[in-house]
Amino acid sequence: MDNNQIQKSTGATEAQILYGNILNIGMLIGFISLVFIFILYITGILSPLIPPEKVETYWTLPLHDYLEKSGMEVGWAWFGNLEYGDMLNFIPIAFLSLLTIVCYIALIPGLIRKKDAPYTVIAILEIVVLLVAASGILGTSGH
Repeated sequence: MDNNQIQKSTGATEAQILYGNILNIGMLIGFISLVFIFILYITGILSPLIPPEKVETYWTLPLHDYLEKSGMEVGWAWFGNLEYGDMLNFIPIAFLSLLTIVCYIALIPGLIRKKDAPYTVIAILEIVVLLVAASGILGTSGH
């Protein structure tokens, strides 16, 4: 089914179809990456920062204790530990988290072509808000 047929049968706009297509492809890439990296982790091909047999005990700890015992840091510090199998899984998770930004970026040219100023501004603001939130510059360590 092509995009025109999808639009006619669902009533979806061109922008909604584009957003959905990008999200679908990105979700498949992220899911396949998660499965592949999980296999690397669980088979021991890449050694973990936290051994699988200790994961359950770490999960029950308060955050401060967890960070202290695991040697982890908050925020984007995991990026420095990609040699460990359990830290490598953060790459597809971060990729999946950034998909919404990619979708909004893809929508902007079409919105500009249509001279749809309100939605163009909303899309740009959404990108800015998501990037600021992901960056951690507000000090919330929410990622």
